[in-house]
Amino acid sequence: MRKVAFVIEPVTQPTARVTDAEPSEADRYLSFERDTWAQLRASTPLTLGARELSQLQGINDQIDLDEVATIYLPLSRLLNLYVTTIQDLYKVSSTFLGNAAPKVPYIIGVAGSVAVGKSTFARILQALLAQWPDHPKVDLITTDGFLHPNAILKERGIMNRKGFPESYDTRELLRVLRDIKSGRAEVTAPVYSHAVASSTTSASSHANPTS
Repeated sequence: MRKVAFVIEPVTQPTARVTDAEPSEADRYLSFERDTWAQLRASTPLTLGARELSQLQGINDQIDLDEVATIYLPLSRLLNLYVTTIQDLYKVSSTFLGNAAPKVPYIIGVAGSVAVGKSTFARILQALLAQWPDHPKVDLITTDGFLHPNAILKERGIMNRKGFPESYDTRELLRVLRDIKSGRAEVTAPVYSHAVASSTTSASSHANPTS
């Protein structure tokens, strides 16, 4: 039977996965039967319809509304609890210090191999999280925009490694993340252009962390 596994990290964000493997004694994942995980949705409403879901899916992704309700809704509920808790922590600290409570963004990272459905996963999760009253604005920044231009990849002889860690402008990616987490009013990130198969600065994604 397929299981849902959830990794708990004390200082980083939680990550969900579905696995067939039995957890070992030293496994840092909490494993749930699929039905057990689905029950953690509680009363969280399904805010997506079939048409909206089809617009969020990639070409080769096969996800139905039952999958969204079973896997994604419990995760969105858990993430909402994380976000709310962090927001409350900042409010308590600000009250204690006598300062205005800052609006600090909560960053969720989605990792995985090439073409495994990260973009679809992120878009669906974004749509669900945006429905929660505590954080209605959820921006999405893809790592494709941080790929080095093809000219640089060819110059370095790693064109065949496009999509692997060494093909990304890690320094620029970290800069964007730092700017977002520091609470800048507006942060601009490069967007990947499929027309030229490279990143472009003429098109950019704008995140407003403080809104």
